[in-house]
Amino acid sequence: MSPALTRSAPSELNHWWSQLRFRLQNKKGWNQMLDESFLLHTKCINDNSLLYAANKNSVASIHKLLSCPSTNIFERGALGETALHVAVMADNLDAAVALMDAAPDLINEPMTAEIFQGVTPLHIAVVTQNINLVRHLIGRGADVATPRVTGLFFRKSLRGLVYYGEHILSFAACAGNKDIISMLIDAGASTRVQDDRGNTVLHILVLQPNRTSACQALDLIMARDAELDQLVPLDMMPNNRGLTTFKLAVFQHLVNKRRVVQWSMGPLTSVLYDLTEIDSWADNMSVLELIVVSPLREPRRILELTPVRQLVNLKWNMYGKHYFRALLFLYLLYIWIFTVCCVFRPIKEAPENYTTNPNDKTVMIQKTLNESYVTHADHVRLVGEIISVLGAVVILLLEIPDMLRVGAKHYFGQTALGGPFHVTLISYACLVVLLCVFRVCSVQAEAEVMAMCLVLGWTNILFFARGFEMLGPYVIMIQKVMFGDLMKFLFLIVIVDIGYANALWMVYMTQEYGTLNEYSSYASTLWVEFEINLTLINMPENPTFITALIVYVVQVAYTIFAFVLLLNLLKAMMCATRWRVAQERDELWRTQVHARTHLMCADVYYQLKSQKSPEQTKRSISAQTLSTEKLFLSIYIRAIIELNAASLLSLRMNRTVNVLFVWYACVLCFYSPF
Repeated sequence: MSPALTRSAPSELNHWWSQLRFRLQNKKGWNQMLDESFLLHTKCINDNSLLYAANKNSVASIHKLLSCPSTNIFERGALGETALHVAVMADNLDAAVALMDAAPDLINEPMTAEIFQGVTPLHIAVVTQNINLVRHLIGRGADVATPRVTGLFFRKSLRGLVYYGEHILSFAACAGNKDIISMLIDAGASTRVQDDRGNTVLHILVLQPNRTSACQALDLIMARDAELDQLVPLDMMPNNRGLTTFKLAVFQHLVNKRRVVQWSMGPLTSVLYDLTEIDSWADNMSVLELIVVSPLREPRRILELTPVRQLVNLKWNMYGKHYFRALLFLYLLYIWIFTVCCVFRPIKEAPENYTTNPNDKTVMIQKTLNESYVTHADHVRLVGEIISVLGAVVILLLEIPDMLRVGAKHYFGQTALGGPFHVTLISYACLVVLLCVFRVCSVQAEAEVMAMCLVLGWTNILFFARGFEMLGPYVIMIQKVMFGDLMKFLFLIVIVDIGYANALWMVYMTQEYGTLNEYSSYASTLWVEFEINLTLINMPENPTFITALIVYVVQVAYTIFAFVLLLNLLKAMMCATRWRVAQERDELWRTQVHARTHLMCADVYYQLKSQKSPEQTKRSISAQTLSTEKLFLSIYIRAIIELNAASLLSLRMNRTVNVLFVWYACVLCFYSPF
């Protein structure tokens, strides 16, 4: 397992388990649960005297309640918050100081609810930018380095509404208050902390919508980090995906430089993205087109960015997924029909004296064309054979235009476009057509062609694994092993096999024919050495005659070099390939999905273009845009609702803002990532 995966695997497994447990415990939707949680939060504050006093900043009531023996200072609300959390969220300094003086243990107590798991009072204080409150918390022993926020509300995922990282320093950096940042670093907060995704504070700042504030915080943190004189600069530290702050910022800028703000309402901002030259609809040199044809890895990372990610996801979920799986069903039905036709192919008993070779045990031979279609069963098989041939012709008609449009080199060489699967599919279709010619001409070679067709046809089913997130990366791994590691191994083993087979043939060519059947000819010697290398057989030996000493020397050397060295080298290369593909798992699958969706959309566009004039095509595109509900939207798409959440936690207390955030979560669900 790679180091990055080793670091992130425990936290990812814990996050998946938390999500699964949350779904099992809460049968309602995420939006409804979020809304109800905050309603319960408000209700608990109003029902609990201590929480209510902390929320209203009533110091006298707090002192009176704390003097009462029945008061539980550690009582929590609906979000797992203590009274100190409530006071800090309401920005009530006096109430917070009173609670800290009465119960110092509350200072480092985190929230315990699923959505706010790990949030301490200091997390909230730095977000609300209350410098006096931050100073009091730090002065009374608040931990500035250890606490980590893992709640679903703050995760960088579909459900996470904000992404501030996990540590207190990253929260403060996103809030943008330089005094608080300096205060935390002086108190011992590390500038090189990383969250479960490997993102440093700088990575998180790059993803914040307020560029001015983010740049100021970035400069301050880098200046303070430079004082530590580290070997690797902070801005050169990669995250788990290998992206440094600079790379991530450049990719984000290239896609977002033409975005337009539609409206802004308090902490909410609706942003529209211009899809001109991004969407592949009616644009041969769009960003999506270049991602498909590019052999480099870097362009694929653009698929992770807004609005490209949402656009591809929208196309795939609305149309591409259903088209792809329907195609899988049709292909399975088709290949089963072809297989049944092959199993019940027309054969008859071989006539006497069919062959003079005593080793030929053939008892059935192929029928002639006139004998092949006589009975009712033959006519039923004929229907299947016609379907098989027509299917092969359709495959060629679908594959060849795509190959000409993309280019043979990219079409057959790019893993994202299908790569070798297009070779197998086209080869299969050509062999089926050849099989039809053989049947008509009564050529006695159907069995060999059918065998190749069946292998190619059934193997091509692996192509459809790219439509499923769990199977797609494994098929890529098979491709990379076969056409990378295995080809190198076969090249080496053929050279070694020829060398050692020649050495053995020098001995056995002088022996009587039949002394050792495995080495009776040069061709059989080559094949036997290959089998020995793969440990399929033991070393052939005949104890009835004397074996030369050089034979043992050659065989021992061959075993050590070919079996011990080369086979273990192949295993090591395959492990390295598996590790590399595992690193790029999600990225490769999204690239596959995009490539398939792109080719499907391109087929639709070129069909319209070939059938109509430019004006008619333009009108058809406009009509298609409206009828497909934003799928081919050529101007704008709402890709994301950005949050300027400097005072997010305190604003959550307001019912109106709460409804707005629920609406925002609905929008995020509509444009959900893969």
